Amino acid sequence: MIRTVGYAAKHSFTGLHRYEFEREEARPNEVEIEVLFCGVCHSDIHQVKNEWSNTVYPCVPGHEVVGRVTKTGSAVTRHQVGDLVGVGCMMDSCRKCEACQSGEENYCEGPNSWLATYNGPMVPAAKSPDNTNTYGRDNTFGGYSTSLVVPEDFVVKIPTGLAPEAAAPILCAGVTTFSPMRHWKVKAGDKVGILGFGGLGNMAIKLALALGADVYAFTSKSEKINEATRLNATGIVEDDEDALAAHKGSFDFILSTIPEKHDLNPFLTLLKRNASLVVVGALEPMKPVNNQLVAFRRNSIGGSLIGSIAETQEVLDFCAANGIAPDIEIIDIANINDAYSKVEKGEVRFRYVIDMSTLRRD
Repeated sequence: MIRTVGYAAKHSFTGLHRYEFEREEARPNEVEIEVLFCGVCHSDIHQVKNEWSNTVYPCVPGHEVVGRVTKTGSAVTRHQVGDLVGVGCMMDSCRKCEACQSGEENYCEGPNSWLATYNGPMVPAAKSPDNTNTYGRDNTFGGYSTSLVVPEDFVVKIPTGLAPEAAAPILCAGVTTFSPMRHWKVKAGDKVGILGFGGLGNMAIKLALALGADVYAFTSKSEKINEATRLNATGIVEDDEDALAAHKGSFDFILSTIPEKHDLNPFLTLLKRNASLVVVGALEPMKPVNNQLVAFRRNSIGGSLIGSIAETQEVLDFCAANGIAPDIEIIDIANINDAYSKVEKGEVRFRYVIDMSTLRRD
């Protein structure tokens, strides 16, 4: 067994505190990883506070994990001891369904869906069709910890040219925005709108610009306008009726990265005929869409869930090749509860990343 130290929430109202536990050593197909950095995602906060009503406690968050391989199982061929690697939102899937066989593990159709890096199977055994747990575990502990043990094919390589601390948020925020752009075929010359300008929005603007699109940030906050200008966004659309009307029927693609429920209807008239608006930031039910607005231009409203393992590697390589990295602030693990509070208040300059060496000193 591997003695591991992490930070966990034991109830929705307790916050995160030091937590000691043991991990099983690597099986033949698994690698052991010393965690170096872990990004702080808004979904970590939702999960810790049980805002999606599915949290398994104790909850050790963290699914933007960068670390170094310290041990490999006897059957491992993809990674070697010393490799700099990353682990995103998933650490396994059923591997048998059509989605998994097609390389889209993030849409796994197995009885428990995919196995999350923390908070266990997406569908607990008690709620699965045959009351079984495919993975033999009811909970998983994530990257707010000193170590992680993961199957080798759910571990990606951090390419040369990406600072490890900056690579961490790409494993979630990066692939979550890159995957829908790839799926809906965003290309050079497209007019792309980005709703929401936090950690996801920051990466979305950078990635869309690198794809050659004309990128417009939707915001009315002066500090966010300044940031979007700094990123060389093509334009800013302020959230008022006149500003929206000026862009009617002109967007090829709009990506909403807003992390809570919101009204999509004001943005539907901005789409060209056959264009799409895709939501990646919110998972809860939202206000109904006016289908008359959708039907008259044959528009599509879509959703996208993180990205596949292949897409995660692709976006890391794309970022390295194009000099893209998220704007981050490194924090001490002891400040994680304060960091959560600032994220909720919108006071963060995009993405916190935990220096996990501070946990070893804690």
